[in-house]
Amino acid sequence: MKRIGVIGGGQLAWMMGDAAKKLGVELVVQTPSSHDPAVSIAQDVILAPVDDAIATEILAAKTDVITFENEFVNLDVLSFLEHQGVCFRPRLAALVPLLDKYHQRCYLQDLGLPVPRFFALNQQENLASKIEHLGFPVVLKSRRHGYDGQGTFIIKDLATLQQQLNSDNTKNLSQSQFLIEEFVPFERELAVIAARSVAGEVVTYPVVETQQEQQVCRRVIAPADITTDQAAEIEAIAHTLLNSLQVVGVFGIELFLTPTGQVLVNEIAPRTHNSGHFSLDACETSQFEQHLRAVCGLPLGNPALLCTSAVMVNLLGYEISTSDYQSQRQKLAEIPQAYVYWYGKTESRPGRKLGHVTVLLNHQHREAISAIARTIESIWYGN
Repeated sequence: MKRIGVIGGGQLAWMMGDAAKKLGVELVVQTPSSHDPAVSIAQDVILAPVDDAIATEILAAKTDVITFENEFVNLDVLSFLEHQGVCFRPRLAALVPLLDKYHQRCYLQDLGLPVPRFFALNQQENLASKIEHLGFPVVLKSRRHGYDGQGTFIIKDLATLQQQLNSDNTKNLSQSQFLIEEFVPFERELAVIAARSVAGEVVTYPVVETQQEQQVCRRVIAPADITTDQAAEIEAIAHTLLNSLQVVGVFGIELFLTPTGQVLVNEIAPRTHNSGHFSLDACETSQFEQHLRAVCGLPLGNPALLCTSAVMVNLLGYEISTSDYQSQRQKLAEIPQAYVYWYGKTESRPGRKLGHVTVLLNHQHREAISAIARTIESIWYGN
């Protein structure tokens, strides 16, 4: 029986649990807290921060291969272990150009993939002329560790930029830790989950539409209402990226669709991704099973939809609380063809992902899909 080490113990690792049972593999998790979601499904747990090198060395000794639940890792530390023969999937070289968002943008651009215009923010340069080239508003992004909208700011003028750089959130960071990119007035945000096997086989899931509020994903609709040419272009982007990086495992690719129909790559997540949670119930092979298949060296599964369409709604925290929201979850479970996932987190806070609901549908009527999402949100958040 293969033993897979997972660095990180959040909900993404927790959702690997059923797939691990199905494939007959054991999961050993390195995570900081005994309350983290994946602790309940792991065969063994190493309680330590994800960047703790000694803990990862212990993890390596207990497992056949190590994968990642999140990308907030110390590559310098892990490289030492890789040189000692520890097998990481994806390999560390595939993560190197992605963890810094400026380096990620440069890498995508060098591959010839379409990205928004951007530049690194340095103290010495003439900011006004560089921004004038892009035009306000612009987007200020932290180059490392930003997710769910953290470290991303919409900037409407130079005064707002200086104010943001001097704010409590950012004043302890040097300007070189940020990049600036053009604001894309997108028509829709899209995403695709793609997987690559040890043998170099690449499969992609149906492209989905993601709907964000305050830069946190609220809803995912599968499949996205796009043209066959746009879907083919996104599939080609995924193949180019995963083959260039020689990835083994699942990646999430976030994209913009502009009003003129242009597709731009927004960000890459080198792991399973929130935009792929619908696959747990709506697809023949979930993204979590697909990831474990790739990591274990197994053939990839079929990513096809089992239904006409699906809508996934994130259950986000809206208060500081330790409630498990049992009554709301019960009402959500009563929606026809609804599948409720509760991550078992012990504390709610605004914006925190506590669970999700997926509803399977036998139609693609957008208004009906929106109505189901509104029903879920009215049960969850109240009126």
